[in-house]
Amino acid sequence: MHSVPSLSYAFDALEPYIDARTMEIHHDKHHAAYVTNLNKALEAHPDLAGQPVESLLRQMAAIPEAIRTAVRNHGGGHANHSLFWSVMAPNAGGAPAGDLASAISHSFGSFESLREKLTAAAMGQFGSGWGWLVAAQDGSLEVLARPNQDSPLMEGKTPLLGVDVWEHAYYLLYQNRRADYLNAWWNTVSWNAVAERLRQARA
Repeated sequence: MHSVPSLSYAFDALEPYIDARTMEIHHDKHHAAYVTNLNKALEAHPDLAGQPVESLLRQMAAIPEAIRTAVRNHGGGHANHSLFWSVMAPNAGGAPAGDLASAISHSFGSFESLREKLTAAAMGQFGSGWGWLVAAQDGSLEVLARPNQDSPLMEGKTPLLGVDVWEHAYYLLYQNRRADYLNAWWNTVSWNAVAERLRQARA
């Protein structure tokens, strides 16, 4: 059975950038619904139900066709949100350091360039979806935008940092001002968490 991971910080810990009410609804309602629906889809497939959601998404072609769309949507929603909570933190933001900073400079020229590219990808995602910083199989970094709850794991890539641009992620505080939300969101990024994800991806 999959479950919603607990937050490592309080609902109001990311204020003023993300408000407590949005965090509570997003985590306890939206994420919980993805998990409930994923577990329901996997009920008749105990061999799959015991696998980590990341493994399911990496082998989408092997998922039975009858539940493939449910696993893609709800499994993707579960994996994406689990990452989202983990790469944000109170008193975070700023710029990355160390090996992560070097990798970003190597792939994008500078952190400022990465920030511009990822913000543009998230802004340009029509409708609901995500902006991603991912590690490709060769360890290089890329920026992607993907619709709905599609995960980069389905393409054999490892998500390092993701920003949710579904309206439920920001509408209470920002309404239709996605650009304001994205600008504020950078202040919540935990670069230590992103660096650890890169280290694991390259191990």
